[in-house]
Amino acid sequence: MTAHRVAGCVIPLFSLRTERDWGIGQITDLPACATWVRASGHKLLQLLPPYELAAGETSPYGARTAFGLDPLYIGIEAIEDLEGVPVVELIGAEGETELARLRTLDAVDYPSVRALKTRALSIAFTRFHEREWIGSEQTSPRSIQFRAFVEREHEWLGDLSLYVALRESHNDWSWQDWPPGQSQRDPAALAEASESMGRRILEYQYLQWIAHTPWDRARGEMRGIGVELMGDLPFVVGRESADVWSRPKEFRRDASLGAPPDGFSPEGPDWGLPPYDVSSMLAHDLAWLRARTRHAARLYDRFRLDHVVGYFRQWVKPGSGSTPDGTNGKGAFTPTGEKDQQQLGEHLLKAFITEAAPARIIAEDLGVIPPFVRRTLNELKLPGYRVIPWEQMDGVFRDPAKFPEVSVATYSTHDTAPITGWWDELAPADRKGIAALAKVDESVDRHTLWKALLRLLFNSGAELTLTLVSELLGETRRINLPGTVGGANWTYRLPASLDALERDPAIVARMRDVRVLIEQSGR
Repeated sequence: MTAHRVAGCVIPLFSLRTERDWGIGQITDLPACATWVRASGHKLLQLLPPYELAAGETSPYGARTAFGLDPLYIGIEAIEDLEGVPVVELIGAEGETELARLRTLDAVDYPSVRALKTRALSIAFTRFHEREWIGSEQTSPRSIQFRAFVEREHEWLGDLSLYVALRESHNDWSWQDWPPGQSQRDPAALAEASESMGRRILEYQYLQWIAHTPWDRARGEMRGIGVELMGDLPFVVGRESADVWSRPKEFRRDASLGAPPDGFSPEGPDWGLPPYDVSSMLAHDLAWLRARTRHAARLYDRFRLDHVVGYFRQWVKPGSGSTPDGTNGKGAFTPTGEKDQQQLGEHLLKAFITEAAPARIIAEDLGVIPPFVRRTLNELKLPGYRVIPWEQMDGVFRDPAKFPEVSVATYSTHDTAPITGWWDELAPADRKGIAALAKVDESVDRHTLWKALLRLLFNSGAELTLTLVSELLGETRRINLPGTVGGANWTYRLPASLDALERDPAIVARMRDVRVLIEQSGR
């Protein structure tokens, strides 16, 4: 039986723009975005991780939690506790001026957006606390709904809200520098902290409630529009995360994740991330990984497992991972033997599949992948990636029409340039080879080339195709440039609001062309 062929579009949540946003995409924008991509023939929208960022971080892969949504993405206009309150009463006249500035920017200004939204969200909680929590003695419909949310999400919400409160009380110091009772999770010390910081803990739980509730509503609306929501699950969390603090037996705090030595790093790169303590995880029946997977399945219809090879084997380096050049010492794969690696990966992936159902899983299998990993993915029918510019052998490109049905075909990822910019960076022989597959001369005008490349992608044998939104719009801006730190990474915003894009004759014509190509491909 032929699989349901789908064309998907990758748009980070932070990139969305509407007339009402506060300088960053909002959860409440998702249905409007789904309507826009559906009009161009797409039936899937992929986001990057929306989890709350660590202080000073912009990368969605640098979150301080594997569960909590970032309050940055809450739509202020949709908060019931602020109904009827003018914006000027929330942020003042100066704040309104700042808000107008943020809306005009082509890049997300994370510190300014967070400062502005924090002010409004604080007022929202105060009104809820006074009217619904204290004023109604916790018997109002909304207070009952809030309590139900806290109880349902207790698996992660209690530890995360306490972590946030403690972190703030210590001026954002590392949890490793907190008093021993708190850093080592002494029950009495944590009980005392919970009591003394109860209001702040309640406020953070409230923020998660008013983030998850509209998320659930948006997913329901997206289903009605006919657009799936796809997410991305980072391989691991950072050392300075609520999860590493609250799950001391799940992570190795005495070591660091990295990669084997190569021509660029004689000692092997050190990523500074805590490895999983696999033996302990297995002893606890993968409780944290299972909970994380169930939560992802609540958020998405399908999601990507980042760095899937890491679930088979981790390159573990001794030391804290504080030096990026790998001087902490040489590392080694764990498990060490191929048979053990294969058994581990198969065991973990089967657990993911079970916990994710009915959501579907995609394996990010880019990079150096041992043959036994690909065999396991095939046996479990987990689709991997086929990035067209990388799909070649001895200078000969694979015909995308022959890609396996259980795969994801794309020209790019969030870590590469979009093909609209990457094309000029490719070697002349590569441009010639891909153009030949697309049945077009590489010297044709850009619009003709663009349509030919999209036709080649959509007609691939893969069940799912993914295009970056910048590729659809003809832009060349990147989402991220690996190995660099700067304001250009993870700050990409659409060139205009969704409403403006729908009114732009040139964009409308491009989206019409895309729709025709998708329909002709049978997706």
